[in-house]
Amino acid sequence: MSFSFSEMKRSSSNSFEKLNQELSKLNSNANDRSDDDRMWKCQTDKSGNGYAVIRFLPAPGGEDVPFVRIWSHGFKGPGGWYIENSLTTLGQQDPIGELNSQLWNSGLDKDKETVRKQKRQLNYYSNVYVVKDPANPANEGKVFLFRYGKKIFDKLNEQMNPQFEDESPINPFDLWAGANFKLKIRKVEGYTNYDKSEFEPAGPLFDDDDKMEATWKSQYSLQELLAPKNFKSYDELKKRLDKALGNASATPQQRSVQEDEDLPWSPPASEAKAPASAPAQAFAAADDDDDDLAFFKGLAEDD
Repeated sequence: MSFSFSEMKRSSSNSFEKLNQELSKLNSNANDRSDDDRMWKCQTDKSGNGYAVIRFLPAPGGEDVPFVRIWSHGFKGPGGWYIENSLTTLGQQDPIGELNSQLWNSGLDKDKETVRKQKRQLNYYSNVYVVKDPANPANEGKVFLFRYGKKIFDKLNEQMNPQFEDESPINPFDLWAGANFKLKIRKVEGYTNYDKSEFEPAGPLFDDDDKMEATWKSQYSLQELLAPKNFKSYDELKKRLDKALGNASATPQQRSVQEDEDLPWSPPASEAKAPASAPAQAFAAADDDDDDLAFFKGLAEDD
């Protein structure tokens, strides 16, 4: 855990291995805050294209991991929209998780299709320094929270675990040995696409350690995003779910997603007893769902 800037600099190389271990754990397992001025999002034009350059930052002072993950659900049922953070983020039982398990275990194809449409979605949150933002130059030189999904997570992971022997692994969250990330957004067949996004060559964010320390100290707490205040209670979620489903087991209406990376989930007894620690919470929703969650949440709040 980094409590001082000098300590973090000394342990910069050692933190890479620890961070990579956390990513490996997640790889072994096969709520949007649009009104929050701490959040940054790359603005796209009418064609759905966008471009910016950002730098992923290390863990804030007093925290172990430079990212957290939050599970959520977003779909429309007969009674309206259901857009909520999932208690499974905290290792707790969640009413829709229980419902999805029941439906999946029925063995009926129609029930499995319902589960796919109302399955969990995973988002990652990190601190980033905005190097270049052509659509909003006022954001440049500032630190924000950034929400991203699986496709961008994969690119981070590829930097830490390159596929070819002539490529050296780097820690993209490191202030000295990391690399700026060129975020390139396109609209492909109606979906948001990040395939052309790429990292620049590795190097320090600044040549001035004092400036880097100031940037590091200006980060936002990631663990705060996992605070209980950001999650409704089981009973509150059950009430919202009953309303969205019209108190009936009807198939929700939601646009299809390209990947079924998540199916019904129930926490082990040991995991349900207490919230997971920071590393267990670490690291993406499918990127294709990011824009919809912001829209869906507004509709849900109007119900």
